[in-house]
Amino acid sequence: MKRLKTFLLALLLAAPAWAQVDTTQHVVEGRRNSPEQMQKPYVIMISADGFRYDYADKYNAKTLQALRAQGVEAASMVPSFPSKTFPNHYTLVTGMYPASHGLINNYFYDPQRQESYSMRNRDNVEDGSWYGGVPLWLLAEQNQMLSASFYWVGSEAPIQNTLPTYWYTYNEKIPFEERLQTVVDWLRLPEEKRPHLITFYLPEVDHAGHSFGPDAPETKQAVLELDAQLKALTEAVAKTGLPVNYIFVSDHGMTQVDQENTLPLPAAIDTAKFRVSGPGMIVELHAKDKSAIKSTYKKLKKEANGAYEVYTKHNLPKHLHYGTKDDAFNRVGDILLLTKAPKIFHFSGRKPAPGMHGYDPAAVKDMHATFYAWGPAFKPGVKIPSFQNIHVYPVVTEILDLPYSHTINGDGSIAKSILK
Repeated sequence: MKRLKTFLLALLLAAPAWAQVDTTQHVVEGRRNSPEQMQKPYVIMISADGFRYDYADKYNAKTLQALRAQGVEAASMVPSFPSKTFPNHYTLVTGMYPASHGLINNYFYDPQRQESYSMRNRDNVEDGSWYGGVPLWLLAEQNQMLSASFYWVGSEAPIQNTLPTYWYTYNEKIPFEERLQTVVDWLRLPEEKRPHLITFYLPEVDHAGHSFGPDAPETKQAVLELDAQLKALTEAVAKTGLPVNYIFVSDHGMTQVDQENTLPLPAAIDTAKFRVSGPGMIVELHAKDKSAIKSTYKKLKKEANGAYEVYTKHNLPKHLHYGTKDDAFNRVGDILLLTKAPKIFHFSGRKPAPGMHGYDPAAVKDMHATFYAWGPAFKPGVKIPSFQNIHVYPVVTEILDLPYSHTINGDGSIAKSILK
């Protein structure tokens, strides 16, 4: 426990300057719930980043075990490809695959904009033009229902010129106790000012999994601390007496990678001819000159020799939903290199972290995420098979009775099976 807390403190101190500045709550003034929306129930969607599908049982998280028993437990939730943080958090609130909503990775290049997106670049993060789809808070606000976000990918950007009514700039300085009290305070606001949709994000399990690996005692401790936080949150919210529904999710899992035998940048890649996005378990190449694609692809196929898979965006496996037909914003690379677990590409001299994610979830079960739900809208004691995370969006829209006409990749099948 001491080692974990020392690590988290070091992580906090090492955070970029912008992440330590703005701890104030942002409020969009002048909004009110319509009379119709004031009668609706409440949803709190909690994401525990990197909370693998088996962590609750692996580490005996008693609060989560008890809460899921009151409602719904999925065998696992299958993240979208690539199984990374930003694309999957945004998939959860849009019902769309990453290639469809445009946030295809934590870092990527957009040839049309001739610009790169980075989750660490505040200008990118706060620029609504990077984000496709209609996130849940935008849908709520369009229907005159107030929303709040204590961190979620996309919630800091004015997507279609709209932010949640209540939101925070991402940082890890605000203590959990203060965050909990903020949620309770939101739910105690007058009805016309009270958010009915709240998103809430917790990063610590992911931090521990990366730094120590999924099987480390520090990861166990992070899971148990989150479990205790969840107990405190649900008990505090229960005192409001409101009909609150909880959806507990994660964006992806975590697996132990081979830190010693990493893959270098292949010799066949001429960086004068390609922009390289990577490393990790997926490397994407954007050709500066399209005439170089065919020859480089052939050279890479030969050089790979089974160490990794080589594709063009035209022949990617269909189940990834990441190829040409899915690439709505033309952001997927011309050539893609995909490793097989536990192998990773690594281009620096520094030793990589022991825990990682990003692999094809269909091939690596450790990538699978968590889905539990409980509250008055959910059937009690229900266990369902693994399902794709694009189907969470319709669960929330059904509970809150939020109609939508835009196209998503998910459907209402899961909602139908778990809601009363």
